[in-house]
Amino acid sequence: MSENKTPKAIVIGSGPAGYTAAIYLGRANIPHILFEGDQPGGQLTITTDVENYPAFPDGVEGPELMMKMKAQAERFGTKFHSETVISVDFSGGIHKVNTSKATYEAPTIIIATGSTARWLGLPDEDKFMGKGLSACATCDGFFFRDQEIAVVGGGDTALEEATYLTNFASKVTLIHRRDELRGSKIMQQRAIDHPKIDIAWNSVIDHYMADDLGNLKGLKLKDTQDDTLRDLDVTGCFIAIGHVPNTQFLEGVLTTDENGYLITQPNVTAVEIPGVFACGDVQDHVYRQAITSAGTGCMAAMEAERYIGEKGL
Repeated sequence: MSENKTPKAIVIGSGPAGYTAAIYLGRANIPHILFEGDQPGGQLTITTDVENYPAFPDGVEGPELMMKMKAQAERFGTKFHSETVISVDFSGGIHKVNTSKATYEAPTIIIATGSTARWLGLPDEDKFMGKGLSACATCDGFFFRDQEIAVVGGGDTALEEATYLTNFASKVTLIHRRDELRGSKIMQQRAIDHPKIDIAWNSVIDHYMADDLGNLKGLKLKDTQDDTLRDLDVTGCFIAIGHVPNTQFLEGVLTTDENGYLITQPNVTAVEIPGVFACGDVQDHVYRQAITSAGTGCMAAMEAERYIGEKGL
C-alpha cells in the first residue's frame, strides 16, 4: 500500500482482533490504517505467559505475541498511527474518525478496541499482575495447579471462574463483600456445594502480600462488618468483578447492550450502520480469548472487503 493512497478501511484498536483484521486487509490489498490507542497490543501486553494460543507449543509471552502480530500486519502494508480515537461521525457515506491530532475518513471502519478488566484499585496492584494476580481464569488457571488461590466477586462471572479453577487448584476461596451472593441460584448452589470452594463472607482485600521475589504470597482480608484483619495464604488471586468494554468514544453513535458491549448482527461482525464492523472483546462478553478475538478480526476484515467490493469502492 503506497503512503499517498486514501485508506479504504480504518482499524481502531491494536489487540489480536485489530492486528488480525489488518493482516487480512493487507492480504486483500485494501489500503488501510490502524490506530493503536493508548495501549498498543491491548491487554496481552500485560500478560506474561500465553500457553493456549495455537502454534506456540512451549507458550509465548503476551508482549512477544503482539509484536509478532504487529510485524505481520506491517509486512502486509498496515500503516500504524499511535493516536487514540476520541470520537466518530458515521452519519454520512464516508465515515469519519477523530483523534486529538486530526480527522481521518474511510468508507469502512473496524472497531477492535477491546475491554478492560475491572480491578480493585488497591495500592501496588499493577505490580502483582502476572505475579499471581489475574483477571482471566481460562488464561491463567493452569499455572496454579495444586495451589491454594482466591477469586474476588459474587456474581455469575466470579462463580463460574471459581468453579472452573477447581480443575487446577487444591482450594479456591471466594471472597465476597456481602453475606449473600449475587449470581444465579444454580451457580450459587454449585459453588456452595463444591468441596474445593470456601467462601469468605463479608470480606474485602485490604492489601496484597508479596514474597521476597515480588510474587503474591497472600492476601490481607478485612471484615466489612467489624474491620478486623486476617491473613489468607494464597499464591494466586483472580479478580472477577467484570469488564468494561472500551466504547466510550462511541456513545450515542452505535447500539450497545446494557453493559456497553457493541451489538453485532447474527453470525457476522457488522453493526447497524453499513460499513462499520466490530470484533474482539468490544462485542464479546462470553469468551474473551485472544484466539476468538483474532477469529472475529478475520471475519470483520473479510466482511469489510466484501462491502467495499459490493459498493464499488
